[in-house]
Formats: sequence, C-alpha cells, structure tokens
Amino acid sequence: MSWDFFVPVCVGDLVKTGGINQYVVQDVVSPKQLPSCVSRFKAALRSQGPLCILEHFDTGYSVLQHSNSVELNVKEDTLELLVQVVNSLATSLPSLLVSTAFSSTDRKANLNAVKMSVYLLCKITETLESDSYRQSIVTVHGKGGKKGKAGEGLLHWDSERENVLQALVQLLQLDIRSLWSLSLVEEEFISCVTCCCYKLLENPTISHVKSKPTRDGIIHLLGVLIKKYNHLLGASVKVIQLLQHFEQLPSVFAQAVAVWSTEYGSRTIIGEVIREIGQKSSEELAREGSGVKAFASFLSELSGLVPELMIPNISVLITHLEGESHMMRVAVCEVLGEILVRVLCGDGLDEAGKADRDRFFDTLQEHLHDTHSHVRTRVLQVYTRVVNSRALPLLRYCEVMELTVGRLIDKSINVVKSAIQLLAAFIAHNPYSCKLSSADLKKQLEKEMAKLGELKEKLGAKAPVAVIKASELWAAMEPELLIVVRTELEQTSEAKMEQQEEEDEDVEEVNEAEDDRATAVMIAQYLRVSKYRKAVRLCVRAHSCFPESELFSSLSTLNPETLMDCLAQLFKGSNEDTSELSQNLPPTPQKDGLRQAEDGELKKQEMLVQYLRDAETFALQVERAISVINTMLYRKTTSVVQEAVQFCVTVCEFGVANSVSGVRKMLPLVWSTDAAIKDAVVQAYRRLYLNPHGDTVRMKAHTLVDSLSELMVDASLGTIQCLEEIVQEFFGSSSSLESTVVQVLWERFTGKRETSASYRRAAVLLLGMAARAEREVVLSNLDTLCSVGLGEKVTEDFLLARDTVITICSITDHVRQSKGAPFRLPQEHQLFTCLTQAVAEGAVMEDPYWQSFMEQAVRLIYFLAESPDQLCSRLLQRSTRLLLDQIADGGEVNKSDVQIQDGSQDPSEQGEQVNCACLAQLLALCGCVAFWQVSHLERSVSSELRRRRVETEEREEKEKGPPSKAKQNANESTMEEDLGLIGASAEDTEAELIKKICETELLAEENLLFAFLPLLVKVCSSPGRYSHPQLTTAACLALSQYMMISPSVCEENIRLMFTVLERSTLPVVRANAIIALGDLTVRFPNILEPWTQNLYARLSDEVPSVRQTAVTVLTQLVLKDVLKVKGQVSEVAVLLIDPEPHIASLALNFFNELATKDNAIYNLLPDIISRLSDPERDMSAEDFNSIMKQLFSYITKERQTESLVEKLCQRFRTAKTERQWCDLAISLSLLSMCERGFKRLQECWECYSDKLTEPGVYQPLLSITAKLRRGAKPQFKTQVDEFEKRLTAVHTRGLENVESPEMDEENQKEGGSSDKTVTHTPLPARGRTRSKRGQSKPSVSSCVGGDSFVTPQKSRRPKKPMITFSSDEEEEEEDAVMTESETPKVTTPIARTSRRARLRN
Repeated sequence: MSWDFFVPVCVGDLVKTGGINQYVVQDVVSPKQLPSCVSRFKAALRSQGPLCILEHFDTGYSVLQHSNSVELNVKEDTLELLVQVVNSLATSLPSLLVSTAFSSTDRKANLNAVKMSVYLLCKITETLESDSYRQSIVTVHGKGGKKGKAGEGLLHWDSERENVLQALVQLLQLDIRSLWSLSLVEEEFISCVTCCCYKLLENPTISHVKSKPTRDGIIHLLGVLIKKYNHLLGASVKVIQLLQHFEQLPSVFAQAVAVWSTEYGSRTIIGEVIREIGQKSSEELAREGSGVKAFASFLSELSGLVPELMIPNISVLITHLEGESHMMRVAVCEVLGEILVRVLCGDGLDEAGKADRDRFFDTLQEHLHDTHSHVRTRVLQVYTRVVNSRALPLLRYCEVMELTVGRLIDKSINVVKSAIQLLAAFIAHNPYSCKLSSADLKKQLEKEMAKLGELKEKLGAKAPVAVIKASELWAAMEPELLIVVRTELEQTSEAKMEQQEEEDEDVEEVNEAEDDRATAVMIAQYLRVSKYRKAVRLCVRAHSCFPESELFSSLSTLNPETLMDCLAQLFKGSNEDTSELSQNLPPTPQKDGLRQAEDGELKKQEMLVQYLRDAETFALQVERAISVINTMLYRKTTSVVQEAVQFCVTVCEFGVANSVSGVRKMLPLVWSTDAAIKDAVVQAYRRLYLNPHGDTVRMKAHTLVDSLSELMVDASLGTIQCLEEIVQEFFGSSSSLESTVVQVLWERFTGKRETSASYRRAAVLLLGMAARAEREVVLSNLDTLCSVGLGEKVTEDFLLARDTVITICSITDHVRQSKGAPFRLPQEHQLFTCLTQAVAEGAVMEDPYWQSFMEQAVRLIYFLAESPDQLCSRLLQRSTRLLLDQIADGGEVNKSDVQIQDGSQDPSEQGEQVNCACLAQLLALCGCVAFWQVSHLERSVSSELRRRRVETEEREEKEKGPPSKAKQNANESTMEEDLGLIGASAEDTEAELIKKICETELLAEENLLFAFLPLLVKVCSSPGRYSHPQLTTAACLALSQYMMISPSVCEENIRLMFTVLERSTLPVVRANAIIALGDLTVRFPNILEPWTQNLYARLSDEVPSVRQTAVTVLTQLVLKDVLKVKGQVSEVAVLLIDPEPHIASLALNFFNELATKDNAIYNLLPDIISRLSDPERDMSAEDFNSIMKQLFSYITKERQTESLVEKLCQRFRTAKTERQWCDLAISLSLLSMCERGFKRLQECWECYSDKLTEPGVYQPLLSITAKLRRGAKPQFKTQVDEFEKRLTAVHTRGLENVESPEMDEENQKEGGSSDKTVTHTPLPARGRTRSKRGQSKPSVSSCVGGDSFVTPQKSRRPKKPMITFSSDEEEEEEDAVMTESETPKVTTPIARTSRRARLRN
C-alpha cells in the first residue's frame, strides 16, 4: 500500500488533491447509486473482513457527502456496516499487535482501516444525531401527533447510538498506539472521536434517565481517551466551554469528572476544571448568567460525588465567597458542607484536618449573615445536613444555635423556614439529653457544681503541692542565682557601710538559728521562695559564724564557684538529710495510685459540670427559639406555618419547657381555611396524642387518655373547643382503640381508678367530645352522669358538675341538626331534679365555681327539658326561698326587710342582714334565665312552629291530591307566587308572635322575672349603697340581659347602663358593660345609635383589660356593619401605639380587616388626621408619625393618593396652629406619592406656601422630592428639581420676597388670560376649553379689596365621578372635628374660576 489516510479537518478536504502518498476520494457516488454500492460494501465485508474499508471508503464518504438527500435506510445500513467494521477490527487487532510476523505493510493497512472506519463512523453518527434532534423538535411542535417516515426510522436511534459508543470503546481500549510511528497518535484522530462525543452531549435529553446508557458510554469513551491518548487538557477546556452553553450538562459532567478521576486515575482533571472556574472574575460571571448557574450546579454535584478530591483545590474556590455572584457563593458553601459531612468528620482527624474543619465551619458561620437571602438559606440547609449527620463538633453547638435563633427574624421567608428546620434538627440530634428543660438542668448543674467544690476542697486539704525534685528546681534557679552571687561578691567599697548594716541583720538571723543545720534549712527556704540575695548573704555570714561546720567549709576560699557549690549542697542536700531539709514542706503522698484515682475523679466531675453547663445553655436557646416560633403560627405564609407546627411537635416530643404552650397555640389552626395548615395541625396532634405507644390495647388507651387529659388541664374554653374537632375526628375514624378509650374514660370519671379531680374533669369532657361523634356514648349512660357528677356531693365540686353538664349538652347537637321532632326529656327526669337541687343549694353558698355551673345548667334545661320556663320558674322560687331562709336564720328580720327594692330600710343595716355574695348569685341566676328564655323563644319555639307549619302544609297537599295537568300548567306561576307569599306571611306572623311575647308577657307584672327588675335597677343605680364588687358585677350583667328582652326595657335603662359604663370604679363591670352594650347594639341598633360616641370613649380607658374588650367589641360591630364607621375610629388608631402589645395587635387587625372594605380607610383618613392633630389631644409627633405611617400603608391606588393630596392641602387653610401644619405636612410625606399626586401638590401651592417658613412643614415636603427623584424620568425629574428649588427659596427668603415678582407679572397679564396654571408644566388640551383643578386662581387682592375675605360661589362645572369622603357628606353632624365657635372667622378663600368667566375670557 503506497498511500496513507489522514483524518481531514473538514469533510470536503478528502476530494482535494493532497500531499505525497495522501489518500484522496476518487469516486463520489450519486445518491441513486448508493444503495447498490452499500450492498457491494456489505458483501465485501463478509468476504474480505474489516480491511474492505480500504476499497469501499468512497461509498461511506458518498453517504456522508449526500447525507441531506440520501434515504435514511441507506445511512442506517452504512452505520451498521461501519459498526461491524470497527467491531471486527477490535476483535482482530489484539492478536496482530502481539504477533512477531506483523509487517509494516499490514501495520499501515490496519492503521488506515482504523482511521477510515472511525472517521466515517463518527461523522455519520453526528449526522444522524442532528437528524434525530431536528425530528424531535418537529414531532413536539407538530400538530396531530403523526410522525413522518424519517421519524419512524429514527425510533431506534438510542440503541444504535449505544452500539456505536460500545464499538469505539472496545477499539480504543486496545493498545493501538503501536500502529502509529513512534506510538504518537495524531491529534486529528483523537479530535474526530471527541467531537462526536461532545456532539452527543449537546442533546437536551442526555441528562434524562432514559439516556443513562448513552451517557455512561460517552463518559467511558472520553475516560479512555484521557487516560491513553492524552486528552486531559482538551477535556478540561471542553467541560468549561460546554457548561457555559448547555444547562443540562452540570450533572452529566460532574458524574464524568468523578468517573475520570476515580476509575481512570486522572485526578488532575478536577484541579484543572476547578482552577478554570476559580479564575473566572466577578465581571465575567456577571455577564454569563447561565454559565454561573451551570458552574454552581457542577461544583455542588461534583462535591457530592468526590468530596475528598475537592479539598486540595478548595482554596481556589474560596475566593468566590468574596465575589458578587450569589450562585457561586451558594455552590462553595455546599462544597464545604459536603467536605465537612463526608470527609472532615469523626474523632480520627489529625491536627491539619481539625484545622481545616474549624476553618470551614468559620467560613460557613460568616455566611449565615450573607447579604443575599438565597445564600443564607442554603448555609442553614448545609448546617441542617451537618447536624443530621452528627458532624458538628460539640463545642460549636451553642454558638451555631444562637446564630440560628437570630435568623428567625430574617425578612426572607425561605431563611426563616430553613432556620426552623435547622433548630428542629438540633433538638432531634442534640447530644445532651432526651428531655431538654432548663429548670431541671439548672438544678442538676447546681448540685454537681456543689459536689465539684467539695471535691476540690477535699483534694486541696489533703493533697500536697506537686512534688518537684530539688535538682530540677536548682537547675531552674541557677542562672539567676549566679548573677546575684556575682553582684554580691563584686560590691564596691562605697557600699560597705550599707552592707555592714545588712550583715548585722544577717548576724541576728544566724544567732536566731541555734546551729549550722538550722541555718542551712533557713538558707534553703530563702532559695525556695526566690529570696536569693538574703540566702547568699546568710550563707557568707554562716561561714564566719560556723567556721568548723562541714556545711560551710567549702567557703574558706570565697568566690562565685565555691559559693554556688555551697548553696547547691545546702539546697539539694544529701539523701540522709532530705527529710531534715524538707521538714517545713507539705508531706508527699506515698500512694501514687490513690492520688491518680482522685485526680481522675476530679477531671470527670469537671467534665460533667461543663457538659451540664453546655446543656443548660442549649436548652435556654431552645426555649428562646420556641417563644419566637410560636409567634409564626399565624403568619400568612403556609409553608412557614407548616414548619412552625412541625417544630412545635419536635420540641414537645423532647419535653422542652413551655413546649405545650406552642402545641396549644396552634390548636385554633384546625379551623383554618387553608387545607394544608389544617392537615398539618391534625397530623401533629395525631402524632403527639392519638398514636400512643404500648404493648397492649389497654396500655395504649391509658397512654392516649393521659396525654389528652394533660393537654386539657387548665386549658381555656377556646382550646377545648378546638381540641373537640381533633378528638371528634379520632372517635369518628373507627379506630380499634375507640371502645377501650371510652371504657378507660368512664373508669376515671366514676372513680374506679384513682385519679386527680382535674383528670376526672378532663375525662368527662373527653366523653362529651366522643358523644359528638357517637351520641350513645353519653345518652346510654345518662343515669351514671347524674349520679356521679350531679349526685349528693355535687356541692363539693361544682367544676366537675359543670363539665358533666357540658358533656350532657353534647347530645343536643344531633337534635338541633336533625329536621325531625326535637328530643326533650320530661320535667320529672332525674337529670332536672339533680340540676335544680344543685343550682338552688349552690345559690346560697359562696363557691367561686357555682356561677359557671349555673350558666351551663340553665342552658341544658332550655335545650333538653319539656316546658323549661316552668322548671326555671320553680328554680328561681326555690333559690329565693333558700336565700330568705338564710336571712331569717341569720337574725330576727321581718318579711318586709328582705324586699330591698322598697328602699325603706337602712343600707348599712341591710348589708348586715343579706349575704351580698348569695344575693349576687341569685341576681346572676335571674339574668341567665331571662337570657335563655328569650333564646328559647326565638330559636327553639320559632323552629318548632316552623316545623309544625311545614308538616301541616305537606299533609294538606297530600290530602288534596295532585291537580290536573292543564290546570297545573295554567296556574303554575300564580301558585308559586301565592305559595311564596303565604310562606313569607306565615313566617312574619310567627316572628311577630315571638316579638309580642318578649315585649308584653316576659316582663309583665304577673311574671316572676318582673319581680327582680326593680331590685336590679336599684343595685345598679346606687353604687355607693351597694358597693360589693360581686353584687355590682352580677346586677349590671343581669340588667343587660333583661334589656335584651324588649326595646321598652332597653330604652328605660340605657342611660343607666352608660352611666355604669363611664362611672363604675370596677374594671370588670366596665368590661362587662361594653360586651353587653355591644350585644344590645346588634339587637336594638336604633336605640343604641345615639350612644355610639360613649362606646368609643372606652377605647381610652386607663385599664388595659377594658381597652382590650372595647376594641374587640367595636371591631366586631364595625366589621359586621352594625356600627357606621365615623371619625371616632381615630380612637382605634390611637391604640396602634398602645403600650400593651396585644391591644396594639387587635387595633392593627381592625384596620387590616377594614382595609378590605372599598375605600373605608381612605374616606376616614382626613377626619382621623384632624382629630389626632387636635391641640387638645396633645399627641407627640413620634406617635402621630407611627400611626399615620401604618394608616397610609393601606392607600395603594393612584387616584386615592391624588385626591388625598388635594384634601390634605386644603386643610392647611383651616389649620390654626403650627403643630397642625406640621402634622399635615408629615401626612403628605407619608403618602406613596405618584406623578399625578405630585402634580396635584403643585396645583395646591397656594394652600401651604405661606407655611413653608416653618421647618416642620418644609422638611417633610422636601423629603417628598427626594423620594420622587429616585428612578424618575428625566423630564419628571426636572419638574421635581424646580419644585424643590421653589420650596427652598420660600423657606429661606419668605413667600413675599419670592412670589412678588411673579404675582405682579400675573396681575398684568390676568386680563388677557386667567387660565394659566400655577406651575410651568403644560397640561394637555382635551377638545374645548374646560375647567381643570390645576388652573390658576385669581389672587386674593383681585377678588375683594382690603383685608376682607369671602368665600366665592361654587363653580357650575359638570360633576365628575370621584371618590368622596364620608366626612364631606356629614360636615354638619355633631361629631365634626371643629365646632362653629372654633372655626376661624378669617380664612383664605379657595378661589375657582367660574365657567362664565372662562367663556368671557
């Protein structure tokens, strides 16, 4: 073979004449002849083997050249033949490559065959891939879902593509480099294969699951090229390029790089790719948005696959944490998280690993406060994974916990959700305790700290100072001592006198020591306490005092060396002298083992104390988090509420202090309209309370009852009502535990099992909840309830009796919901006998729980008894008789003395005769009977009348029979109308009957209820005489219930009720009066309407509970359209800054709800501003600003803003004080000013321009221009700048100095045209000339002469539809802001040009 095949750069190069011995395509076959040529190629392959490609290359090339026009089956056949050629080469080459008879000619032939077959295979694969992609686009966007022939042929392209990749992998895995000269594979050959691979990766579906075989084949093929054919650098560059342009490739390339680095040993490719990404500047990343996203995803995916290989290159990525791209910051934080979770974790880290771990954690903590919320969210999620994997060091728990609690107040919802999830993970995986209660941990910590203190004192008393050898001490002090010795021996003669004195002192010390040994001990002690100078001098003197002593004999020749030797001998001592020389030191313990044991115990105790200290800190952080998260249960974001509910469940399971408060607080969410929130709460309670653990069914039932009872102890009525919804669902779900739970509840209630009183009450309430799902639970055991809860011992526990009555009432729910005859029990039933006896006997007892029991008992009587009015009449008589008997027993009083309403007896004497508490209870009973009597008439009796009427009508219709068809068709419409009228008139008749009974019969003189009315009025109207709090409270409440009966009684006593409301000294009386008057407003709105202002006055009550009740009642009345919203709402606005947070939140809720009504707040704002800025109110500027800021946040429409600007500007004319000017200016500045509003502000220049010299007016208006300038268009910005200059000029120089030239010019030109605008901004003309709000007004001097001011006549311009203020329509009402006497007599007129004047001009 005389030619060589060179892989061309482009397809067309092969037909050109090449170099010497270079293969050139001789015959490009036409598309029509290609099928026959392909057949010959196939036959040659069968006969000659893979080397036939050398002769039939032109056929394959022709298919490639005519790929757009040749039929698809020809291309597929060619591809199949080329795959067979490559597979045959892969099979035959291994034996040839190792053969010794492999000649150069055979080598060249095989090399050309490999190049030709691989080249054609790759190029045709690319062609078919492009065709497949185009066909997929046509198929997706085409209509009818029909595929063409080309589409049908490409259905199996995925499997064909896998065959191509498999064939190439098999061939290139062989050591075919020996086919090339010097084993240098040409770059073009490698590029041919890699280009095909990267082309396949550009397919958008390559990351799909169905493409996994293709994806794996490409990854392995590229891995072979990287490992054997030096494609590492090219692959790293290509990865970066493709990531920038194709969003589907991050996960693919992450998997590829992981495989190349692990399975193919090319770890350096990770460094190359990361280095390329790390070198990207912030500017580049900002330009390439999609590239940043792909890079970030790639890094995150790669760190999850090979985190250990990321550590050597992490320093390159850390620089992106300081960059502007938040996506890259997120990716780097995720990389750090993966490394911390999977690599730098556990106790087996070396020092370098621990240092890296701490550095990475510090970096993550810094980015908990990142400027971008997405980064903060992802860092919290990384920490959640770290905590769940138990990879967070114990020392960092409290620190990270504190930072996380701080993120709960983040503005971003996602950050808050992630913070809650992290806190839940902290609690679930905390290393401290399964029960986190800071109080319990504190007690245990104090106990262990006391134990530690005792242990330290014990060891300090008996343990010596650490024993250090004398030789070691001497070695430590020798350098310093030598300096002292030399200094002492080299003293000058001038210091001899001073030295002599010191020597005299030394002699005295030597004399004090009896012998040389005592002196030696003293010298050793001086050395031990570092008194070197004294030790040296004493040693020198000792030689002169004891010249014959062996201890100092070496000092016969005095020099530094001999003196140091002597001191060393004295300090160290000989073995036999050791005990003598150390006699003054603490004794050394002889048992080292005991000493080590005691030290070990001390260390254990110190570790325990530190552990408890950390646990207490952790628990305190958890409790702090609970208080914050509990406030999130009522946020508007569903996902945040769900996370908060889940967190409450977690903390409750771990027994954290105050965790039950959150569980109870989320109970009302069972009424949420959001199904997701309701389901989350129900599932939470099911998990906490309705899925008990136990070995047997009975144990599970006991656990369930215990947990529910604990939740109900001390629970409010609202909590119990919410819990009903969940418990009712449990009992209605046909649970296997249901019957056993009911049995356990009955055992607890009846006392068969010893339990506390609170748990007995919880048991009977739970039975009532079960009865709402299954009525027979209570109805079949009514006798048991009466005997146990309402029996002989009922007066000992009225709480149990009350809860028993509530449970019995639960069976009436089914009765009221059914359409049949009402279920009632006879008056002689044991239930009513027990009830009346218990109520009557309790009425003369001073029991604080009797009244709540009485209210429920009367309610039950009216719900279940036949003729309940007769029963209650006898009950009142019996209770009154018992009270009279009590009075008679208490002293000799005649019958007339008991009748308090006559007023003939002395008040002080009467106070001694009547027990005020018992009398209060009797009055409360009267009021309750009156209230339920009215309710019985209007609900039960009216419903029964309606039911009987409907039954009668149905029975009569059946008796008449069906009318004839013709007659029915003729009179169909007339009959329907008649029936409707008849039904309506019947209902009206029934309602009139009930109303007549209430107005004339209930409080008739012969009725028992009437007998108590004078007494109620007397007690309420004489607070000085009847000053007992309970009596006053009961009388006022009962009187309000009497007033509900008829309008006449209400009119007679309404003034008395409002007097009580305003003058009563008892907050509870005022609060009850507000509630009662709210009910009366609903029932008799016309009677209460003139007293509305008195209701609003209670909003400024000095007692918080009264204010809270007032705002609650008024909110309900206003939002239900019972009360007309007027300017008094300003009193509610004041509560927005109430010192009590709960009251402020109620006021905020009021305005939030009011804002949902069309234009409600908008209509009220001018009156509110006037009332709040009234000088008599004396409200501070800060408070006014806070209130207005909240109210103006509800003004969102441009038209409303424009109108408000004009309204507020006009009020400058009537404002009397500088403070009112400032408040109006502040209000204008708080509006979200728009362009239309700004134009209106300019048009109203005359209203406020004379006030601009005041800083309080100028500064707010100046702030408006600053806001408008942000993001304004150039033309509009110019207008704003002109307006600002005008403001500043008037403020600094005064209105006269600035305006006078302009005014003169206007006056000169006024005769020609009076339609010029105040501002220089031209207004667009709309057809004929019309009056516009922005047109100039005639000057004051032109209207009238002198100082007289008159209000001009209103112009006769056509009315435009516009939003009006309620205050504008009611200016003459009593509740106007200013009275006529307060209205200023001289005002600046609001001049408008009349239509006639405009036409004349």
